[in-house]
This record gives sequence, C-alpha cells and structure tokens, in this order.
Amino acid sequence: MSKQRIVVKVGTCTLTRENGALDFRTIDKLAQVLSALHNEGNQVILVSSGAIAVGVNKMRLPMKPKDVCMKQAAAAVGQCELMHIYDKCFGEYGNIVGQILLTAEDIAIKSKRRNLMNTFAALLENGMIPVVNENDSVSHAEIESEKKVFGDNDMLSAIVANLCEADTLIILSDIEGLYDSNPHENPEARLIHKVEDINDDIKSLGSGSGSNRGTGGMVTKLEAAEYAVTHGMDMYIAHGQDPENIYRILEGDAVGTHFVKKYEL
Repeated sequence: MSKQRIVVKVGTCTLTRENGALDFRTIDKLAQVLSALHNEGNQVILVSSGAIAVGVNKMRLPMKPKDVCMKQAAAAVGQCELMHIYDKCFGEYGNIVGQILLTAEDIAIKSKRRNLMNTFAALLENGMIPVVNENDSVSHAEIESEKKVFGDNDMLSAIVANLCEADTLIILSDIEGLYDSNPHENPEARLIHKVEDINDDIKSLGSGSGSNRGTGGMVTKLEAAEYAVTHGMDMYIAHGQDPENIYRILEGDAVGTHFVKKYEL
C-alpha cells in the first residue's frame, strides 16, 4: 500500500452508545488503526462529530436540548471531553493530536482559509494528527439550520479533504454503505459496492435525516461524495463499529460503498 494522505470522518453514532455515553472500545480501536496508518508513513486527519451528544451525557441532561444556547453549551462541554479522550487514546500509541475547530467563515474567507491550510500543513509536517470538528459552541449553522452548512461534518470532511489535498476520504457511519433501498424497511436491500456516477437515481436513494444523537444522514453523505469525487478524491462509506474497515478499504477489499473519483488533481 503506497503512502497516502487520508481523511477519516467518524459520526456521533459511531462514537457514542444509545444513552449518549462514549463508546471507549470503538474510540480506542479507531485510535489504534489511525495510529498504525500514521506510523507506517501515511498522513492522517480525523474529522470527528459527537461534541453535543457527549456534552448532553456529561451534563446529565435528559435529552438533546432544542434551545440553541443549550446545544452550544453542550458542545463546549462535550468537545473538551472528546479531545481529552482522543489525546489519551492516541497518546497510548505514541501519537500527538491537535484540535482544529471550524466555522463556515474559515473556509469561505480567503485569508482565513490560507491560515487554516498553513495550520494543517504545520501539524502534518511535524507528525501530528489533526482532529477537526465544526465549532458548534459559536456556530449556529450546524445546530440550527435545516439546510446545514456542513451536514453533521460529512460535507466538512470533504471540504477538509480537498483543502488538504487528500488522496482518500473515508466516512465511518452506523450503516454499511449505500443500499438500493432502505435496509431498515426492506430486508432484501442490497449494498451498492461501487458508484461511478452520482446521478439522480443514486441521489434518490438517500432519504431521511440522522439519529437523535447526530444530525446527518445518507443525503449529506451523498452530497459529500459528489463534492469529493469531483475534486479528485475517492470516497468510501463504511460501518464504523469495526474501525479495521479502514485497513480493508485501503487494501482494496470490497468494503462499504466506493465513490470513484472523477479525475486526477
């Protein structure tokens, strides 16, 4: 396997249990896999959701709040907890993480985008693993809007991957990949292993929003896939419960759904 720059996005439902508590076993395994790839000479960037859900659990709130200010407070508490765990888990495998929290302005404004690219470059060149999230404690867009700017970090991960000129984007979710019909409703639904054209038929397969703990769904993943492949990156969706799926994808195994890049950068 040739050395790559890899962006891995992990969703709230992969990081947490139904009660909102962190799934330490999955997080530790994720850290182990990404550290192994990093120690082999690959450059790895982790885009992580989960701040609000973790904050809700840590604050002992009965449910995810509807009030924006309370969601932002939960994000502030949860992000601290998440980074504490990531720092500890990656540290066990000899790696250092660096936190990057983004808003839409950081991407849209040229001077901020340039500073952001320089920060990513400095972290990667010095052997660090950037951990990226939207800055939910100050950004209303992700929390409040029906048409979210980054879509539970799915689109954010594609934008970050393009910004960092990544070779591959892997989105770990609570589903195996894209199916030809809703697998929760149709037991005969078949997994689509490769998508070479994200046409209207493919887009129609994305339906429904995310879980109570997250905000995204297959629609946002298809939007991220369309962005990624048209910017010269292969993108994959795979189940996050087994982080070793990342190895299998990079080794060429038929895991999850592969969205084939359109052209070389």
